[in-house]
Amino acid sequence: MPDGTALQSLAELDARMVRATRRLRLLQAVSWKQRVQREFLDRWRRGVHRLPEPDYVPEDHAEVRAELRAIAQACDPHQPLGLYIRRTADSWHTAALLLESVGTAAVTDHSIRLFGRPGDALPGGTVSGVDAAMHFIRIADELDAELRAVDTDDDAVEAPVVRERLQQDMDGFFGPGKVSVELDADLIAKAAAGPTRIRLRTGAAFSEYDIHQLREHEAFVHTLTALNGREQPHFASLSRTSPRIIATQEGLATFAELITGHIDIERMKRISLRILAIDMALRGADFIDVFRFFLDAGQREPESFSSAARVFRGVPVTGGAAFTKDGVYLAGLVRVHTFFRWCLRQKKLALTHRLFAGKMTLEDVFDLAPAFESGAIAPPHYLPPWAKRANGLAGILAFSLFANTIRLDKVDIENLDALPRLFGVAESEPREAGR
Repeated sequence: MPDGTALQSLAELDARMVRATRRLRLLQAVSWKQRVQREFLDRWRRGVHRLPEPDYVPEDHAEVRAELRAIAQACDPHQPLGLYIRRTADSWHTAALLLESVGTAAVTDHSIRLFGRPGDALPGGTVSGVDAAMHFIRIADELDAELRAVDTDDDAVEAPVVRERLQQDMDGFFGPGKVSVELDADLIAKAAAGPTRIRLRTGAAFSEYDIHQLREHEAFVHTLTALNGREQPHFASLSRTSPRIIATQEGLATFAELITGHIDIERMKRISLRILAIDMALRGADFIDVFRFFLDAGQREPESFSSAARVFRGVPVTGGAAFTKDGVYLAGLVRVHTFFRWCLRQKKLALTHRLFAGKMTLEDVFDLAPAFESGAIAPPHYLPPWAKRANGLAGILAFSLFANTIRLDKVDIENLDALPRLFGVAESEPREAGR
């Protein structure tokens, strides 16, 4: 662990990196205006099927890139905090190159460097993100009719009501005035979160599932980790959404939905459809092809446009290019879920709390262990309610570890009396009454 002088030097490099990257707004620069959606759908409904025309403004970040290279070169990669700063600076450098090429196919290569491809293998197995996406879509489609028959949550809640509910939740959890919930007419996504502000799209309607997902995903992960990063005594970059942490952040946020029981199969299907759509675009599909793909999957026209627009953010809409960020939700979920299960198996659940101390990768949790132990990085000020309940979290993860050992193709589900034999329990063994 560095001494006081070395720590101060690293903190100064970190502060330089934060200052250098203040103008790098990756998602904001590639996102489409609401006007593009209105014009496209108006033409579509009149039978005019013409590609949308989003506006981009390429940015010159040569000075920023030079500064980021200087910061990275000044870091000792053999020192954990130096390696963290170097990796973060390198990811911002790639983001700067992407912003300089918005509107061109070159965005695709930079995006792949940051977020990977849909066909990349998932950790711990031989299946890819595309394989996993097809799995969840197949299950959702098989269950579709049955779920419609039993689902009673049909009442949509309007955005102003959702705003009031979430604002009360934010004031109760973070304290009054700490986080504001606002309506935004220009937002294409239904919601977006920053350190002190959560935005909801004006005019959007939300299901109860949506509201719970917003709370767990946006507020109790994205906003919470940003606020914890701001509490850090030395490294302000832990409050910033650097490109290298996006996969872990989105994976953790989606895991939060899963662990709290607030992710539904339709949500998994939406995430999965985006992965297949990215793969389609990379293989040559244009915007209209991808828009039709979402329509055929059962999404309404505004949602299909929004989904397709996410795939073509920052790139030409004519096919062969894509913004690959949406592939990280499923891949990140698998990685984070595996991390939590590993921590349980190794009796190191306390490690999971470090993931909330700021915005960092799973790799950082291990690499920065000396910094946590010395106090150079402070423990999280806020924790999501589910992460505080160690016993409940351990119970869910323990069951997950056990359930994964059961092969359903070996289970005669119509003869459940055979289950004791499957698990090695003698049938003559007396059963205990009650719990």
